[in-house]
This record gives sequence, structure tokens and C-alpha cells, in this order.
Amino acid sequence: MLSIIAKLLRVLNSETNPAQISLAFCLAMLAGLTPFSSLHNLMPLFLVLILRVNLSSFLVGLAFFSGVAYLLDPVFHQIGLGVLKAEALQNLWTQCYNNPFIRLTRFNNTILMGSLVFSLLFFIPLFMATNLFIRKYRDHILGLVQKSRIMKALKASKFYSIYNRVDQIRGKG
Repeated sequence: MLSIIAKLLRVLNSETNPAQISLAFCLAMLAGLTPFSSLHNLMPLFLVLILRVNLSSFLVGLAFFSGVAYLLDPVFHQIGLGVLKAEALQNLWTQCYNNPFIRLTRFNNTILMGSLVFSLLFFIPLFMATNLFIRKYRDHILGLVQKSRIMKALKASKFYSIYNRVDQIRGKG
């Protein structure tokens, strides 16, 4: 758990563009909230591999949203049930069910449909919020932490210099 928090803090404190971190976190939401064995999860994984996003943020976000998904399953069920029973969409669902490829996506599963709709609705707001949070964090909190007496004392210690050398040797510095 501490290593995950350390990785997250390392990413937040790095020179990585906030948009890359935010996009990784949003793609993790899309993959993490929906059932992982679903065919549509290939798209966020593919995007993570071809776009320049922060992989650590994606993995931390995936773990976080996978855990949250179990708590939100009743909400996802209700959303999916509403979408699948919507009278205006019945012809669409019938056509989708008659297509063998689309049927492989298991779109008729209420939890999958609800979590997918939820994830798509919150994708852009989450991107904007995390991007704003990262920028505010770097502008205000990071500077205060680095100027604090505790951080100055820690950086002056022999432990920090050893840690910094090991970190540079590993190629992450």
C-alpha cells in the first residue's frame, strides 16, 4: 500500500504533463468500473499502449476503480436496467442482439451497461477535475512541502542521498 502511494506521489511530483496523468486515470476508470473480462475493455488498454499516458497512474487508477466498482454495482445495475428497458432504444437493442459480434460484448448485462454508461458520462468531468487538481497541487501544495523544515531536514540526511542515488541508478530519477 505504501509503495502505491509512493508511486502516486512520484508521478504527481514529476515533470509529467498533467493531461497525461489525467487521461491515464480516466482510462483506468473506464476499464476499472466495468467488468474486466468484457470485450470493450480492449479499447482503453489499447489507448494506454498507443497514447502517451502515464502507466503508473493507469495502474493505480485501475486498482482503485476496480475496488470502487464492487461498491457501485447496485447503482450500475439500476442505470443499466433503465437503459436496456428504455422504450426508445428497444429497436437498437434488438438489432444489436441479432448481430453475433455485438452480442460478444455482453451489452445486455445490466451491470456492464450501467457501468459503461456511468464511465462514459463521467470521463470528461473526471479528466477536467484531475487535471485541475494536479495543477493546483503542483502550484500550491508541492512548493509548501518542499520548503518545509521536515523536507529540508530529510533532504539533508544521508538516507535521502542514498535513496536518490539508488533511484537514479534504477533510471527513475
